Amino acid sequence: MPTFVTVSPHLPGLLGPAGWRAVAATDRLVALPGAAATAEALRAAGTPVTDVASLAEVPAGAVCLLTAAEVPEGADVVAGAPEPAGVRLLDVVAVMDRLRSPGGCPWDAEQTHASLRGYLLEEAHEAYDAIVEEDPAGMREELGDVLLQVVFHARVAQEAPFGVPFDVDDVAGDLVDKLVRRHPHVFADAGPRDVAQVEAGWDEIKKAEKQRRSPTEGVSRSQPATSWGAALAGRAARAGLPTPPAGELTATDPAELGEQLLGIVVAARDRGWDAEDALRTAVRRYADDLDTAAHVRTDG
Repeated sequence: MPTFVTVSPHLPGLLGPAGWRAVAATDRLVALPGAAATAEALRAAGTPVTDVASLAEVPAGAVCLLTAAEVPEGADVVAGAPEPAGVRLLDVVAVMDRLRSPGGCPWDAEQTHASLRGYLLEEAHEAYDAIVEEDPAGMREELGDVLLQVVFHARVAQEAPFGVPFDVDDVAGDLVDKLVRRHPHVFADAGPRDVAQVEAGWDEIKKAEKQRRSPTEGVSRSQPATSWGAALAGRAARAGLPTPPAGELTATDPAELGEQLLGIVVAARDRGWDAEDALRTAVRRYADDLDTAAHVRTDG
């Protein structure tokens, strides 16, 4: 009976300790088609490997390299290359590169950051809707569409349309560095923190990193006015800067608040007013006031 050693089609040439022990213990090493890349890597390192086309050609007593999909039913296997979580992300990157490269998809090939930016917002909104609806299948699909936009923009950026190329590994690397840097209570010696301390520490680290002089810096102005205003007020409060006076709130729960806000939107429409535009104008004025207050405090 052969010994079957599973290898990863995503990480060719990678073998864990159990896999290496099995390979080193035999002089009859064969590989099925799915393990061809690992077989080639082993040959390059001086280990003889014989290619076989099917399970029927695997000799008794041999060690056979194969993928998990090629393992015969009921066979005992050695996990030669356990795949880490996230390994399918490599497939996403590879597929995107194929679509964008010569001989791929003509539509994908002609896209730019500008032509794609609307899709990023659209897919983010659809993912948000799936979360609100508590739809796991929808979330899974829509988060995939958001991931596609990230990978697509990173692939376009490899061609340096703005003069400075970067790729998906640069994006991931920057993200990892940021997460580690902004969680010193986890990855360094800052000690345990409660949620409020984590938020305060995050803001302080961001302030030092970005050298921002005002809470308005780095807050997207393209988001809905309610989100924009709430973000500014929250940042201002944490920075000790003025917040707008709170209006009278008669609602007793979020559902009632939603009904009251909807009523305001309808009343504004009846008067020919755009409630979103009116709120955006007010938030913009508040942002200007915050900038002035922040600069006065800094300069003073």
